[in-house]
Amino acid sequence: MRRREFITLLGGAAAWPLAVYAQETERTRRIGVLTADAENDPEVKTRLAAFQQGLERLGWSEGRNVRIDYRFGANNPDHYQSLAKELVRLQPDVLFAIATPIAVAFQRETRTIPIVFVSVSDPVGSGLVASLARPGGNLTGWLLYEEGITGKWLAMLKEIAPGLSRAALIAHPRRTPYDYFVRSAKSVAPSLAIELVPSPIENAADIERVIVSFAREPNGGLVVLPGTPNEHRDLVVAIAARHRLPTVYSFRSFVVAGGLMSYGTDLIDHARQAASYVDRILRGAKAADLPVQAPTKYETTLNLKTAKALGFDVPPSLLVRADEVIG
Repeated sequence: MRRREFITLLGGAAAWPLAVYAQETERTRRIGVLTADAENDPEVKTRLAAFQQGLERLGWSEGRNVRIDYRFGANNPDHYQSLAKELVRLQPDVLFAIATPIAVAFQRETRTIPIVFVSVSDPVGSGLVASLARPGGNLTGWLLYEEGITGKWLAMLKEIAPGLSRAALIAHPRRTPYDYFVRSAKSVAPSLAIELVPSPIENAADIERVIVSFAREPNGGLVVLPGTPNEHRDLVVAIAARHRLPTVYSFRSFVVAGGLMSYGTDLIDHARQAASYVDRILRGAKAADLPVQAPTKYETTLNLKTAKALGFDVPPSLLVRADEVIG
């Protein structure tokens, strides 16, 4: 006997609240998902699969009690707002935003539909939440990087290349809170005797021009910040290698592709954990009451094959801290 038939048999006024409960629990919920990246990016597919697996562990299965609508920004910031508008029009129960500009685009479209975000580095400065502990609005989620992370990246460059005196900060300024990272780097760079060279990029031509120009002077290194599109990953790695520039990346995937080293958080784990907040919201929690979660685990990845090819000796202090060594 189905649940609703059983409730009907109970009869009388007492059956009415139970019938309402049954209808509510059986209603298919809707989730809108928007990422800044391209649909065919393997890393994006892995992150979205982790998100869906997280939902399934919590009892939400697509085709049974939840429908998930996906949209992909294809690394084109000009499309983010229209895609956000499209998803909001579907009136989902909750929205899942991947990257700062996506969360901002959703916020412009709705102040009522709950939004869970990941890969956001400065939610307070970006106006997404009132504070990390008490978001206060319709957004909450997982912090990508705290402000002090740039000091770690610069220190790693200095460790592997002690003579380094200049560092270019590379990222797409419309895909990350670029000023947030530059401001943080400026507070640390003097103590490391490093001159900062802010180097925003928006396309492949920019990457070629910026890195080639920077490499004309000696003792330089690169910090590839969040917001450097995955579609340009191989290009950045190749140009850095061509000019023998020590480079630290904010994501492991660049090192797997041949980059020198990275220090960062686990993006796949963040997507999986975000499902827990989506679950809580679908069960009645308010985004305003769910604190923004800070990363608790960072991983260092080194590519020894690349280090050897570029002529860098990896110091034991850096090698012993590595969570993963490639090559």
